[in-house]
Amino acid sequence: MNRIVLASLLLALLGCDTGLGDTPAQAAATTDKNVSEPMAEKRPHELTIHDDTRVDEYYWLRDDERENPEMLAYLEKENAWFEQEMAHTRDLQEKLYQEMTARLDPDESTVPYEKGGYWYYERYAPDQDYPIFARRKGNMDAEEEILVDGNARAEGHDFYDLANGEMSDDQRYLAIAEDFMGRRIHEIRILDTQTGEFLPAVIGNASSSLAWSADGRYLFYLDKHPETLLAYRLVRHELGTDPADDTLVYEEADNTFYNWAHRSRSGDYIMLVHSATDTTEVKILDAHEPLGELKVFLPREKGHEYDVDHANGRFWVRSNWDAINFRVLTTTLENAADRSKWTEVIAHRDDALVSGIQAFDDWLVVGERKDGLRQVRVLAHDGSVDRYLQADAEAYVMWPEYNVSTDTQVIRYGYSSLVTPEQVWEVDLGSGETRLLKAQRVPGDFSSDHYRTGRRWVTARDGVKVPVTLAWHRDTPLDGSAPALVYGYGSYGASMDPWFRNPVISLLDRGFAYVIAHIRGGQEMGRTWYEQGKLMNKKNTFNDFIDVTRGLQRDGVIDPKRTYAMGGSAGGLLMGAVINQAPELYHGVVAAVPFVDIVTTMLDDSIPLTTGEYDEWGNPNEPEAYEYMLSYSPYDQVSEQDYPNLMVVTGLHDSQVQYFEPAKWVARLRDRRTDDNRLLFRTNMDAGHGGASGRYRRYEEIAEEYAFIVDLAGIGQ
Repeated sequence: MNRIVLASLLLALLGCDTGLGDTPAQAAATTDKNVSEPMAEKRPHELTIHDDTRVDEYYWLRDDERENPEMLAYLEKENAWFEQEMAHTRDLQEKLYQEMTARLDPDESTVPYEKGGYWYYERYAPDQDYPIFARRKGNMDAEEEILVDGNARAEGHDFYDLANGEMSDDQRYLAIAEDFMGRRIHEIRILDTQTGEFLPAVIGNASSSLAWSADGRYLFYLDKHPETLLAYRLVRHELGTDPADDTLVYEEADNTFYNWAHRSRSGDYIMLVHSATDTTEVKILDAHEPLGELKVFLPREKGHEYDVDHANGRFWVRSNWDAINFRVLTTTLENAADRSKWTEVIAHRDDALVSGIQAFDDWLVVGERKDGLRQVRVLAHDGSVDRYLQADAEAYVMWPEYNVSTDTQVIRYGYSSLVTPEQVWEVDLGSGETRLLKAQRVPGDFSSDHYRTGRRWVTARDGVKVPVTLAWHRDTPLDGSAPALVYGYGSYGASMDPWFRNPVISLLDRGFAYVIAHIRGGQEMGRTWYEQGKLMNKKNTFNDFIDVTRGLQRDGVIDPKRTYAMGGSAGGLLMGAVINQAPELYHGVVAAVPFVDIVTTMLDDSIPLTTGEYDEWGNPNEPEAYEYMLSYSPYDQVSEQDYPNLMVVTGLHDSQVQYFEPAKWVARLRDRRTDDNRLLFRTNMDAGHGGASGRYRRYEEIAEEYAFIVDLAGIGQ
C-alpha cells in the first residue's frame, strides 16, 4: 500500500476508538445536568429459524437510512446521558488529552523514499489534523512540492480520510481515494502535478484500491456494490474521459470474497486479489498491455490461500498448500497454473508462520512469526545468506518496511515495542551493515528507560499456554497492587503486536500495567492458533482472555479489584462475551464499535460484510452453527446479573459493524442488569468504524475512554 496512508494506519493501530468528536471543554459546555437514564421502548420482533424463535425487543432501532426520528432521538438521549455521567471527568480528560498530544512530534514526517527521480514523503504541520503529501525533485534539498494537503481537503467536512494515493510512472498524475463520511465509500480524483489542478472527472462509489497502467493512460479501480458495499468490480478509466464511459474489466459474482487491486512492486503487473477467509485467487494483467487479458495466476481452490510478489521475471508465492503455517515457492508465469512445477524456497515449519514476503531481484525478505514474535528473515537467491535480523528486547515487533524498488540490496525494516517508539532501519543485505534512518521523536520528558516490557505465559483451561505481553513503569511493582488494562482481539488471524502506543504511557505513568492477551483467533503462535479460535472453536478466544485475566490476578501480578478490559469491533464481541461469562473479573470495560449481535447480522446477507464472514464465524443458516453462535452471542446471552462498569462507543455511519448492534445491546443491558454500575453509550453521529478522523481528534476520544478507566480506578488526575 502506498506510503500516503502511513499516518492513518499508525493511528488505527491504537484501536477502533469512537466518540462525538467535540473537545472535552466543548462537550462539558453543552452537558445537560438533568438528563435521566434513557430506557429504550420495547417493541417485540420475532426472528424464527430452525424451529427456534428469538424475540428482539429493540429491533426497531435499526434504520439503514439513518433517518428515523425516533431512533435518532434515542441515540441523542444516550449521548446526553453519556455527557452528564462523564462530566466529572472533564478535567481528567483534558489532562490526558494534553499529555497524549504533547507526545506527538508537531513536525512528524515519514522517511522519504525515491521513485522516478522524486523523493516522496508525508509530514504534519504543527497543530494540523491531517498529513501533507509532498515531494522534492532530485534530492531532499530541493524545493518542496505539496501534492495533497489533507487539511485543506478536509475543510467543511466532519470526517475526512485520504485512504490511498498512487503516482503514474511518469510522476505526473496522482490518483487519490478520499472518504468524506467514514463508510469507506471513496471518491477518486486525479491530480495533474504539472498544473496543480485536479482533472474534472470524479469517480464515486469506489474502494481505495488504485493501480496505474505502465503508460499512465489508464487507472484501474474497484467499484462497490450499492447494497453490500463490497468492492466487486474491476473498472478501467482512461485519463481525460468521462467516468460514465469507464470499462468493466471483471465482476466478482461470489459475494463471500473480498477484492482489491494493486500494482506489483516490480511494476510489471496489475494484480487483482480475491480473498475469502480460507481461499485466495490472484489474477494478473500485464501493466504494459492495459487493454490485454486479465489472467488467472492459479485458480481458486477451497482452503488454498496464497499471495504473490514479482521480481526479476519470476513470481514468488507464499502458500499454505500442504503447509498450514505457509511456505514460499517460486515459479514462472508459464508454470503458474501447475503447482507441481513450482520450486520450494522455504519449507513449512511447525514452529514458525510465514506471514509475508517481499521479493527482490537477488533477495527474498520474509516476515515470520515465531514464539509469538514478529521477525524478519533475509535470504539470498543464490543460497549464500539465510539469517534473521536481530533484536535485543524480550517483547518487540519487527517488520519489512515499504521498499519501492526490487532492484536493490539495501532494504528498510521497522522495529518497535510497547515502550520503544517506532524506528526505521536500513540494512545492506550483502554486508549486513545497518543504519538507523529515523527514530520516532516523542517530545517532553519521555524516555524508554522509565518503563519496562516483558512476556509471560498463562495456561488456559484446556492446558494451552497463551502468550501475554506486559508494559509497566519501572517504579510500579507487579505484586498484585497495580491496576491493569487488558486488551484483546482474537479474530480473523489478526495478531495484536506490541507496537508503541502513545496513549498507554499515560496509564503507565499512573501506575497501571498494560496487558495484551495474545489469545487464539490471532496468528501470534502460527496458523493453528487462528484455526483454534474461529468457527466451532470460537469459544477458545473468550476462554483464553478470561483465563489470562484470572491467571494474572491469581498469580499476584495485577490488582483483581481494579482490572479493566478493552476491545473494538470483533474485540468488542470479545468484550461482550467475556462480561456475560465472567463479569466478576472486571471492574470496568470499554467496548468500541462492538460486533455483538452476531446471529442476527450473519443471517442477513444484505448487511455489508456478512457473506464474507461465514468462514470466520459460521453460517447460522446451518442448524449446528446457529446453535453454537447463539450460545456465545453477546446480545442474545445478556442475562439478569451484575455487569461491570461499561462504556460503549460506535459510529452512526459505520459500515463494518452497524450502529444498531451496540445500540440494541446497551438497551437490553439497561433492562436486564441487576447492578447500578455505570452504563454509558456514545454514538459518533458523523463518523464510521474508525471513529473521528484527524490526528488530534482521535486523542480526544482515547482520552475520554482512558478517563473512564482511570476514574474508576480511583486515581483521580
